[in-house]
Amino acid sequence: MNSASVMPARRRARAAVLSASAALAAFALAGTSSAATGAAAAELNGTWAPFNRCPVDAAGMLAATGQETIAQCVVSHASSGSIKLGNTTVTTGASDLQMGVIQRTGQTPLLVPPPEGTIIADSADVPGGLLGLMCPSDIPVISSICAQVKDGDLNRITATIESAGSPSDFNLAAAITPGDPILSLPVRIRLKNPFLSSDCTIGTAEHPVVLRPRTLTKPSVKVVRFDADGTPSTTGALTSFQLSGADQGDSTFAVPGASNCGLLGLIDLAVNLKTGLPAASGTNSLTLTSTSTATASLTNSFAAYPNQGRTLSDAWHSAVK
Repeated sequence: MNSASVMPARRRARAAVLSASAALAAFALAGTSSAATGAAAAELNGTWAPFNRCPVDAAGMLAATGQETIAQCVVSHASSGSIKLGNTTVTTGASDLQMGVIQRTGQTPLLVPPPEGTIIADSADVPGGLLGLMCPSDIPVISSICAQVKDGDLNRITATIESAGSPSDFNLAAAITPGDPILSLPVRIRLKNPFLSSDCTIGTAEHPVVLRPRTLTKPSVKVVRFDADGTPSTTGALTSFQLSGADQGDSTFAVPGASNCGLLGLIDLAVNLKTGLPAASGTNSLTLTSTSTATASLTNSFAAYPNQGRTLSDAWHSAVK
C-alpha cells in the first residue's frame, strides 16, 4: 500500500472529532468475558493492536467508497469505574468498546457493532452477594433460599453487561467538549448465581438500559501515522487519533426491574424490592475514570482510495499475527 498525503485541515479536524467521539465508552459495568480478549478478537501488530474486534468485514464498512462514505475503526477502554442501579452501587472492572463508524455525506454517522456486540467487559461482584441483593425477604420461598446461603459460591453474584441492540444517536460535537451525550447505547445486565435462572437480567432487548454517556473532562490527544501492517511511520498510509485521560459518565438513564430470574417471578420481586428497581432517571449513575480511546482510518480517506472500506479491511487483515 502506498502512503497517502496528509488530509486537508478541515477534513483532518472532522476525523479528529470522530475519533474523540468514541471516548464514550468502555463501559466497565461488567461483561460477558475478559474485556481485553473477546472470543472473536484477533491478535494484531503494532498500532492496530487495540482494534482487535473492529468489524472491518461488515458489508457497510466494505462498501465505503472514500467519497460519500468513509469507514473508520473505533476503540475505547476503561480500567475502572462504578455504576449505581437503584440503591446498589457496583465497582467496575476493565471494559472494551469497539465499533465501526461510517461517515455519510449529509447524514448522521452509521454505527456498526462487532458480531459479538459493542461492549465486552470484565464481570463485577455485586456487594453483599445474594444476601445483599434479595435477603432478608418476607416471601417464604425466598426466605428459604436466604437460609441456605452463607459465604462462598452460593452467595456470590456477578453482574455482566451485554449489548442489547445497536448504538445510535451519534453526536460528533459532544466528543471533545463536556456537555451533550455522545451516543445512545442499549445494554442489559446479566446476574449470575446458582439460585438464579441463566436468563436473569436487569433490562432486556425489548426494554434495555439505555446509556447516554457524556465527556466529563477533556482528553489529551495525539496523532500516530502507521503502515498497513501496524508499524508506526511518519509517512504511513493510516492515521490513528488517540485520546487518553478523559472521565466519562451518565446520570440520566432509567433502569427497569430484574426479569426472568426464576420461581415464576418471585425472585424478580425479591431482587426488585431489595435493590429499589425499577429506578427512574436521575436515581442511577455511571462513572468511568481515565478512559483511553483511538480511531484508525486511511490517512487521506476522502480522495486517495476509491474503495476505502475494502482497503481498510485489507490493511487490518495484513496486521493479523
